Amino acid sequence: MSADPIDALPEIHDFDFIHGRWSIANRKLKVRGEASDDWDEFPSTGWCEPRLGGLANVEQIDCPARGWTGMAVRSFDIPAREWVIHWISSANGVLQPPVRGRFHADGCVLEGPDSDGGRPVIARYIWSDITPDSARWTQAFSYDGGATWETNWVMDFTRAAV
Repeated sequence: MSADPIDALPEIHDFDFIHGRWSIANRKLKVRGEASDDWDEFPSTGWCEPRLGGLANVEQIDCPARGWTGMAVRSFDIPAREWVIHWISSANGVLQPPVRGRFHADGCVLEGPDSDGGRPVIARYIWSDITPDSARWTQAFSYDGGATWETNWVMDFTRAAV
């Protein structure tokens, strides 16, 4: 455990932009890992709330158009000085392996090992185009150890009217 008090860690505010309620436009590949360009587009909504004084947050995505709900649990790993994100979906109830990463001038890149249909992949989440009222989340998988990447899901967030 770090001796730094939480309020001395500026990184704990990195995800403050996502707090609140959102309308989300989704664009998701119908088939991953096969060089497909057939996308499914659908709406969803989301909300996010901070926990532990900003050290963590919980985000829920509701997608009635596709019959599932998902939840991201983000926490800031103080010793590593990086964010860790876990995802769980109502489609299977399985807590996915975490992705880890840091913010930089253009957003945030997080990566971690995962599997896709039994195939090992490296998962990459990218947060970009962050403004007070919008943000983009992109998911990409690498099936070849990081040599190439296939973007398979894009979520464009627009702040919902209160």
